[in-house]
Amino acid sequence: MTTDSKTTRTTCPYCGVGCGVLATRQDDGTVSVTGDPDHPANFGRLCSKGSALAETLSLDDRLLYPEIAGERAGWDTALDLVAERFSTAVRDHGPDSVAFYVSGQILTEDYYVANKLMKGFIGSANIDTNSRLCMASSVAGHRRAFGSDTVPGTYVDLEQADLVVLVGSNLAWCHPVLFQRLEAAKAANPAMRVVVIDPRRTATCAIADLHLALKPDTDVFLFNGLLAFLSEADALNHNYIKRFTEGFEEAIQAAGPCEIGLISEKTGLSRQDIALFYKMVARTEKTVTVYSQGVNQSVVGTDKVNAIINTHLATGRIGRAGMGPFSVTGQPNAMGGREVGGLANMLAGHMVLENPNHRQIVQGFWNSPVIADKQGLKAVDLFKAVGDGRIKALWIMATSPADSLPDADGVAAALKDCPFVVVSEVSRAASSLAFADVVLPAAAWGEKDGTVTNSERRISRQRQFLDLPGEVKPDWWQLSEVGRRMGFADAFSYRGPAAIFREHAALSDYQNGGTRDFDIGAHKDISDTVFDGLTPFQWPQPAETAPKETRFFGQGGFFTGGRKAVFVPTAFKVPRKRARRYPFALNTGRIRDQWHTMTRTGKTARLTSHIAEPFAELHPQDAARLGIAPADLVEVTSPHGSVLVRALVTDRVGEGEVFVPMHWTDHLASSARIDAVVAPETDPQSGQPGSKFTPVQVAKREMAWFGFAVLRQRPVTIPAPYWALAPVEGGYRLEFAGETETDFKALAAALAPNSQDVLRIGDDAGGWLRLANWSGDVLQSAMFFSREPVDVSRQWACGLLSAEPVSGADRAGVLAGRAPADRPDPGAIVCSCFQIGSNQIETAARCGAASVRAIGETLKAGTNCGSCRSEIQTLLNEISKEELDDTDIAQAS
Repeated sequence: MTTDSKTTRTTCPYCGVGCGVLATRQDDGTVSVTGDPDHPANFGRLCSKGSALAETLSLDDRLLYPEIAGERAGWDTALDLVAERFSTAVRDHGPDSVAFYVSGQILTEDYYVANKLMKGFIGSANIDTNSRLCMASSVAGHRRAFGSDTVPGTYVDLEQADLVVLVGSNLAWCHPVLFQRLEAAKAANPAMRVVVIDPRRTATCAIADLHLALKPDTDVFLFNGLLAFLSEADALNHNYIKRFTEGFEEAIQAAGPCEIGLISEKTGLSRQDIALFYKMVARTEKTVTVYSQGVNQSVVGTDKVNAIINTHLATGRIGRAGMGPFSVTGQPNAMGGREVGGLANMLAGHMVLENPNHRQIVQGFWNSPVIADKQGLKAVDLFKAVGDGRIKALWIMATSPADSLPDADGVAAALKDCPFVVVSEVSRAASSLAFADVVLPAAAWGEKDGTVTNSERRISRQRQFLDLPGEVKPDWWQLSEVGRRMGFADAFSYRGPAAIFREHAALSDYQNGGTRDFDIGAHKDISDTVFDGLTPFQWPQPAETAPKETRFFGQGGFFTGGRKAVFVPTAFKVPRKRARRYPFALNTGRIRDQWHTMTRTGKTARLTSHIAEPFAELHPQDAARLGIAPADLVEVTSPHGSVLVRALVTDRVGEGEVFVPMHWTDHLASSARIDAVVAPETDPQSGQPGSKFTPVQVAKREMAWFGFAVLRQRPVTIPAPYWALAPVEGGYRLEFAGETETDFKALAAALAPNSQDVLRIGDDAGGWLRLANWSGDVLQSAMFFSREPVDVSRQWACGLLSAEPVSGADRAGVLAGRAPADRPDPGAIVCSCFQIGSNQIETAARCGAASVRAIGETLKAGTNCGSCRSEIQTLLNEISKEELDDTDIAQAS
């Protein structure tokens, strides 16, 4: 660290891995971000998103002051109005007429204050979170089996296992650093085997020894079969079952016999693969089952979780090194929210809302006038209540439900009709702002100060290293000020996040004595100074104990009434039939370099260079049957809504399935909010929506013309029914298309007004036009129009905006749409860190770089964050297969 810089240890704001980062701020205000080599979650590793954090800190889209009805207001006026409207609704309609909808993006201290205000002082449990959409089924499954929402293991277990089973988890793209740790462990232990269970062939399959591409929502049948197989093969731990569990016989009866043929029929897997998987598990003591959204985001998600847990309880493979069921969370503080009761069916300190003793503990500790005594409305039901008028006042924090909840158009309509909506937000790109009566500018990453908890129960500090811009205030402060104005000043007189953390820790210790899993009582008297320097630690850490790495349940010690784990019978439910009108199963999920609705990651060209346009993956046979060619535009429709996206024809998905990513909103695309299509059906146990299975239809959308453009400035309007915009170095790239004949010159003028020095080539009869606009020798825009999808080298064209000035005869080359011979087209970007494309990798591979390591040595690709290594391996596999096929053809001839 140099004398003209300051480095702050903090935590990444993306997925639940919880990586430590070092943020270094220079005297000129610029920031650089690197991995923290001392943080036990990542040991210095970062993914592509984490590596690009410094590029997302711009203030160009920031909310900087409060607003009322779209007009600037002072904090006192805005907060007085919020307190008055919430108080009036409670007085006139009761406490259940108001609600908070919060987010795994806020810090534990923010979560704690929100939960305390709603449940202990307003007196309702109507506080839920977007974490309901990603891990509520895990919470419900844990509580049914363990009596508490406890993650038994640690990340080290993945490295110490001999068999890692990844279920519904594209770890390579969604938890890249954890995937890198698994990659390194597998390289060090050649005996390790990895099984991937996922309907799609994702990037994670590059590491798999076995990929089980089962039919959507048939996981319960597969794991019930595994439980029966373990029993019939006498691979059970009878001692563990007898001493520490109950309900085994009921679970075995519900599972039924292990009939491989029937399991094959239900799951769509081959008998050989099923038998191999079952034998691998039976023979491997050190087995870890890692599961994520493919398990949780299902109308039978809780049963999936318990079917997995049942197999670990039956073998006693839990709570010991290298074994156990392991839920990996999607958001940076989903776990912290769970710890403070941020869900509508939980209390703070992992206590149970329905338990009168727990309610008494919390109310007594808070000295609150009331305590919620029944579950509040969970996310989907909460917004139904907004729509039908039961909710009179709603406060949304750090999330955009009109984009991310299922039936998103219905959610938007509900918000429009809600009498009073408050939105605490960072970015003006957030869709929720359109419905806000009051907007409160919130602190962003780099400005926040508090704690987060990752998927292995590790609490880390997120520290402020940037000044609060404008009139921005942290979420805990906003909530506390409203609580004070509602008449609860003594309970919300916090001076900073350290005071809130002390109270949170003290509540976890209060009347605990080992009866509850969550206990960080060792920190209940922490000083502000010690809090400022707090190093990552794993809970539990009771009072007067030192931090240590812990696992749960290796020798029992569950938190049920009888202190024994419960085998939960999980009868398989056939996935709902799809009407002929909706014959496809829609699956949604993440892509490698983007996060949620792209209000942060969508700001940097490095992260949009990998995938810049929303798409739908379709199997080749489905595409052929529907007359859909690669790059056609397709409409994906359900009874709830539709999107218009680019067709990506690939055998990564099975027949009858379609995958569309979740990230695009109306800010960067014309019609790609996929959650408008997702059905608002939920798991009856957890309330989590089934985002991985919605019956849809897919149809080609006929277009009269297509366009591609690179633009120095973002266009004010895009007069086309289809468009997708993404930042590039020096400007933007735009894909667009229309259904009726149009005047290309007029359209170009609308996208780039004030164009003067314009070069054009085209053919009216052929229906194509290309034009470029300069200011001096600096390119301002280049546009390409055609009746077919535009045949232009995208990566080369995007580079024109950051290239050297162009003059004279060289200008004509811009309209060629292809890189000149002395500057080969890099192809679609694979490595975001070093901007290495598929063509470059293919060239290197055909010149002898036949491994990921060799590609790294030749091109640097994959040597920084490592997130692209599995994709490089997939490319190498494809190239190798092509070369083998070519050899076979040559030999045959």
